[in-house]
Amino acid sequence: MSKTTELLNWRYATKKYDPSKKVPAEKLDHILEAVRLTATSSGLQPFELLVVTNDEIRQKIKAVSWNQAQVTDCSHLLVFAAWDDITADRVNMMFDLTNEVRSMTNEGWENYRQMLLGIVAERGKEANYQAAARQAYIGLGSALIAAAEEQVDATPMEGFDPVAVDDILGLSAKNLRSVIILPLGYRADEGDWLVNLKKVRRSRENFITEIK
Repeated sequence: MSKTTELLNWRYATKKYDPSKKVPAEKLDHILEAVRLTATSSGLQPFELLVVTNDEIRQKIKAVSWNQAQVTDCSHLLVFAAWDDITADRVNMMFDLTNEVRSMTNEGWENYRQMLLGIVAERGKEANYQAAARQAYIGLGSALIAAAEEQVDATPMEGFDPVAVDDILGLSAKNLRSVIILPLGYRADEGDWLVNLKKVRRSRENFITEIK
């Protein structure tokens, strides 16, 4: 069994955290950097990541998250917030950054910029938000794997009121919308009903189809 497979077998959606245990800064940084470096369509990175440690704010988020204790008992709460629209300014920001970092311009790249600008303009705000939200889930996957590598527990959660969370975090003013939240920390020594149950996944034969 590969190390990655072993770690993915180890991880689970932690139901009860030990609030006294905090994730060390170097481990957190590795997880955050994995999200920053994750693949996104056209390299746009159309989402941002908020790291919430403020107790008062987390209590407010818990109240609009079905009172799930992971929100307040975890060490750090990550909030994946997608762009509310893929605007021309945002597309140009990333294409200009690419040109700056690479110290070059490329005709094919610039032609692609113009094509993408046309696509997002035609698609409209809500469809652009949905596209951005799907990219945030790619970042979530990177975070889960990186957390497992660091032996840090994580719980991906969609069970919250995104409009309320947006209001609590002031996301609308930043033209962002919350997509998913991810508590990080360490499982409690007892009281987690899920921790010792076998991982259940469909068999390889019932999940993977090889087309040759």
